[in-house]
Amino acid sequence: MNRHLLSTAYLPPVEYFAFLLADDTTVEREERYQKQSYRNRAVVMNGNGMLNLIIPTVHEGRMGIVKEVRIDYATPWQRAHWRSIESAYNNTPFYLYYKDALKPFFEQKFEFLFDFNLQLTQTLLKLLQREKEIAVTTTFEPYTQDDLRLLIHPKNAKKDTYPFRLQHPYYQVFEDKFGFTPNLSVIDLLFNEGPQAALYLQSILQQFENR
Repeated sequence: MNRHLLSTAYLPPVEYFAFLLADDTTVEREERYQKQSYRNRAVVMNGNGMLNLIIPTVHEGRMGIVKEVRIDYATPWQRAHWRSIESAYNNTPFYLYYKDALKPFFEQKFEFLFDFNLQLTQTLLKLLQREKEIAVTTTFEPYTQDDLRLLIHPKNAKKDTYPFRLQHPYYQVFEDKFGFTPNLSVIDLLFNEGPQAALYLQSILQQFENR
């Protein structure tokens, strides 16, 4: 796999973030919006198991281009999401170190989903001490057979054949209750592993690229 093209994503899963660290990664801005994907959905782990955090959106704009999709604030989803994150991770080793950098994203209103995701992802890179400018597409690039924009998807992550299923566990606060749960949002890795999270991401990126 010589070049990595990713969709936009909300609090992306660990495998997404591993590819984001690669030098040749670009985020797609011109594709048609896809519902029920990581574009507006994050998966975290709390005391009851896996939990989906979904950003509500309004009509998808001109022909559903992802950069034109607007966030719907008719319901207080930001408050609900932050309470869920706090409940899930306030007992993790590094929650207190990182929460203040993330909380403003659940208070400030962004008009467009793509802009919200991009700035949030940029902040996550900074917390991982892997700060870089995220390249974005200027024209739509057709999908290919092994396209990360399609492969990295919540439905695929549930399959045993998922090519990016994490094989090497990291510490998780609820592991004693549920066992290791792979492919959660990168904040699960960040809050549980702290400074070691970036090294974990780099190691699995190498595994994915050598598969």
